[in-house]
Parts: sequence; structure tokens; C-alpha cells
Amino acid sequence: GDAERLDAVFGAGPFDAVMHFAGLITVAESMTEPGRYFRNNVADTITLINAALARGVPRFVFSSSAAVYGVPETAPIPEEHPIRPINVYGETKAMVERALAWYASQTGLAAVCLRYFNAAGATEDLGEAHNPETHLIPLVLRVPLGRQPAVRLFGTDYETPDGTCIRDYVHVSDLARAHVLALERCETGWRAYNLGNGRGFSNREVIEAARRVTGHPIPVEEAPRRPGDPPVLVASSERARRELGWEPRVASLEEIVASAWRWHRDHPDGYPAGEA
Repeated sequence: GDAERLDAVFGAGPFDAVMHFAGLITVAESMTEPGRYFRNNVADTITLINAALARGVPRFVFSSSAAVYGVPETAPIPEEHPIRPINVYGETKAMVERALAWYASQTGLAAVCLRYFNAAGATEDLGEAHNPETHLIPLVLRVPLGRQPAVRLFGTDYETPDGTCIRDYVHVSDLARAHVLALERCETGWRAYNLGNGRGFSNREVIEAARRVTGHPIPVEEAPRRPGDPPVLVASSERARRELGWEPRVASLEEIVASAWRWHRDHPDGYPAGEA
């Protein structure tokens, strides 16, 4: 968000590309603090794009989200699906995507928007540790770690087979590979890619997988729906497979949960101060 500091950073270049991962990500919070989300996710990103362009950076890879689709008409969702966010978070991602398309057509910037579905899992050294935590898998794993007595299940009356939201989970190492492939192929114009496994799992199925992986009963407390949560989000990643040569290597829900469990079990307090 600081144009002068960004110009100083880019002035130390040249740089081949910007890969923009930063952003506020909590759907419910975005509905209660829209100004904070529009400033951080949209206005500050535009400042970053302008600074990069001013110093001749030719490529921009942007972390977008399945939230741009809103309530989908089809599942799995192709990239051609209409963009109709139903929460502020999704709208901020859609606004940046549209801005990047204009930058690409008018300035020659090569831009790729990677629409994450539910990033999950962990590598041996890197895991998920937000404060406060809002993602389902690490919240579920707090129970067998003894950090909370039960997991809260937000919404059990959706029009899905078991009444809970259905999401497509993609392992973080697979996401990382997709970024490298996108960077290598990001040469001209604007392009968007879905990144997901192409299979959805309900919140109850995630909890059941965690019970199997951890051997813990993991009690559940049912709670009302959170505002802005679509019932089903499942990706079609055919474009990424076809154009980037990408496909998930960690494809099963149990593998994803098990990788997260290993990291959380070894790092019950998250990252030491200064390492996050």
C-alpha cells in the first residue's frame, strides 16, 4: 500500500514477475468489515500493480479464489462460469481480476489469475497457523490436540446430501507447483485457472476423515450458517491440466488431512515467534 516504498523495492530490480499472495481472506469478516477488505485487497493491490508496471515488470501472477463464482449454476465449475460473488471477499478478488484483464489489454502486462478452491494440508516444514484460525481442517485438528473440546459446524441445513457445505480441497504443494507452471507460461494477455481436485467433500466428511486419521472422536457443536457461504464449490481444473500441464498429486481427502495432522501434531503451538 506504500507507493514510495514499493518503487524503492522495484528500483532495485529488474524483476521478472510479481507473485501476489497477500490478502485478507475471511468471508464472514469481509461481510462485517467491507471497507478494510476493499482497501487491502483491491486498493493496495492496484498500488502494487502500478508500481510494478512503472518499473517494467512484465508478468503478474495473482492469487484469486473460487469465491468469485458465488453460488454456482453447475458443478464442477468451469472458468467460463459467470462471476457473481455473494460476499465481499469474493467481490474483492473479482475486482482485481477485472482490473488485471484491463491492464493486460491496455499495457501489455501478462497476468494470470489462479482461482484457489480450498487450500489445505501441509508439507513437512510448513503448515497452516492463522490467528484467529477460520479454516475447517486446522480447526477440526484443534480438538484431538486438546486445544478445544469440540468443532463448531456452521450450517447444517444446506441443500446438500448431509446438509453441510461441500468444498473442493487442494493440497498446498499442488498449489505451489501450479504457480511455478503459471509463471513459466505467463507470457502475454490475461488468463484465469481453477485450482482444485475436481471432487467435493462436505464439512461432515472432512470431520469423519479427521476422526479416521487421528483416532479421536472429535465432538461436533452445530451452529447457524455464516453469512456469505455458498452451499457447493467444486472446481473443473481441465484448463489448468490442458494448458499448464498441472494436476493434483495429493488427491485424496485423507492424505490432505493426514499431512495437516502430522504438522499440527509436531507444531501444536504453530510457528515460534518470528518464523510465521
